Amino acid sequence: MHSRIAGTGRYLPARVLTNDDLARQGVDTTDEWVRTRTGIRQRHVVADDEMASDLALAASRQALAAAGIAAADVDLIIVATTTPDMIFPSTACILQDKLGAHGGPAFDVQAVCSGFVYGLAIADGMVRSGAVRNALVAGAEIYSRILDWSDRKTCVLFGDGAGAVVLVPSREPGVLATRLHADGSHHAMLCVPGQVRDGAVVGSPYVHMDGQAVFKFAVRVLTEVADETLAAAALPRSAIDWLIPHQANLRIMDATARRLDIPPERVVVTVDRHANTSAASIPLALDEAVRDGRIRPGQHVMMLGVGGGFTWGSALVRWG
Repeated sequence: MHSRIAGTGRYLPARVLTNDDLARQGVDTTDEWVRTRTGIRQRHVVADDEMASDLALAASRQALAAAGIAAADVDLIIVATTTPDMIFPSTACILQDKLGAHGGPAFDVQAVCSGFVYGLAIADGMVRSGAVRNALVAGAEIYSRILDWSDRKTCVLFGDGAGAVVLVPSREPGVLATRLHADGSHHAMLCVPGQVRDGAVVGSPYVHMDGQAVFKFAVRVLTEVADETLAAAALPRSAIDWLIPHQANLRIMDATARRLDIPPERVVVTVDRHANTSAASIPLALDEAVRDGRIRPGQHVMMLGVGGGFTWGSALVRWG
């Protein structure tokens, strides 16, 4: 038994915040400064009443419709998120209730920007083992609520959104190989160090990042894990038809593609319009490329994620 992706979906909040908007709101930046350093032109920001489960719900409904699967037939729900609705229960359980898909396991994965790849790997293993049949994996993030909007080193980088996929059993392999890693010795490189204690926030509730260290680390491990995954699938680099890296920074994405000998026209890029949506970035980009016809049946798609922890991982799939 194998698994394959049968449907994809995405959701972006209605409000768009451009780089010029940020400058007008008092952030010490310009559109030129942000674009030349990150490739980002704009990002989407949630409304006050939107929660991560709402974003995941909209993306999941699209994915289920594309797969032709009813919510009642979903056996497993995994939500990758760093910004859950609440401390507990999991956003996956809240999503399960909103979908009306009761009874099967539902849980969150917290691997920050690698979360979707982690969730996909877990779901693939459970489908292949026969533990579940149909699995829903969503990445949903609301980073606008954990940003210090006076810190231009971080606030210009992130956005809100959600993406989702549905996995189903398959006689032929769809998910060809996955590889996951973590190195907690780098946990301070990218973090939100605050916590809730005795009814109050202790420490900083905002994103902190060492940008240069993240850049160097990300490019190295993304290249390594891509090669590791290709080796597991017994395929060369030239077999990659589409590269979908985590959409954090265009410079990181370009450097990774160059190291993997993949031309720019075979890299799916959404960071310019979505900014860094953490665990949502890969499924958002995947859905866009599927729906606009770039990704076609039989093609190989390499998805790469790296995020705080530090975590990183990859998934190689054959589409269709």
